[in-house]
Amino acid sequence: MPQIVFLPHEELCPDGAVVEANEGETVLDVALRNGIHIEHACEKSCACTTCHVVIREGFDELEESDELEDDMLDKAWGLEPESRLSCQAKVPASDIVVDIPKYTINMVSEG
Repeated sequence: MPQIVFLPHEELCPDGAVVEANEGETVLDVALRNGIHIEHACEKSCACTTCHVVIREGFDELEESDELEDDMLDKAWGLEPESRLSCQAKVPASDIVVDIPKYTINMVSEG
């Protein structure tokens, strides 16, 4: 069973976290199930960028993003080559390391 290492994030997981994941489930679903409340303003429909994350290790193991996700990522704050929307990135068979950016483009947080 693959693991996701969430790097420390000041508000969402100050100490970081290492959690078990099921291959094929989304990074966002794994995070939420483990109490890491990544914003997801569009309710996982790939219509915003609030769940933007950066895959620090294991990026090449993920399925490629589709055109819709790429278009949305162009609007993300702090975009990097290894950026993905966590609602679209599916856990591969191997471990990955995820960095949650400090900011999103949302002016107001739902939390």
